[in-house]
Amino acid sequence: MTEDTVARIVEQWTGERPDLDLAPMLVVARVIRLAHLLDPLLRPPFAAAGLSNGDFDLLAALRRAGPDYAARPVRLSRSLLVTTGAITKRLDRLEAAGLVERDPSDDDGRGKLCRLTAAGLDLTDRLIGVHLENQARVLSGLSPSEREQLQRLLARLCADLES
Repeated sequence: MTEDTVARIVEQWTGERPDLDLAPMLVVARVIRLAHLLDPLLRPPFAAAGLSNGDFDLLAALRRAGPDYAARPVRLSRSLLVTTGAITKRLDRLEAAGLVERDPSDDDGRGKLCRLTAAGLDLTDRLIGVHLENQARVLSGLSPSEREQLQRLLARLCADLES
């Protein structure tokens, strides 16, 4: 088994500051460490397709929107928790790649409706399968009940922090 970097850091702090409760660091630092470790494991299929993780997130948000595979940029911004400026940059790249198109909104000529093209739909459907296989591989060291417990605890922590 590899070294538990977080436990080592907490052990060092315990030696230096035994008066502190370092238990929260065991959780928070591991979540941060996991995010750092996951990125290079999950990014390669997107990069091979010429996409960033954020580009794929936008394509996936449009795919999840239902049979018209369309949404307004403001809705995408809210669902992906990024600024409208970030959405615009992603849309520009994806439109140039022929994966999305922007049309004037039916009910508001000033607004735009973004939708997947046929190529965008095909690519998103292919990549989501690869992405889920990667996620399953990452979690393969946990039993189904451990994965269930972890997802419940993480969901509760997210809900607490978002409220």
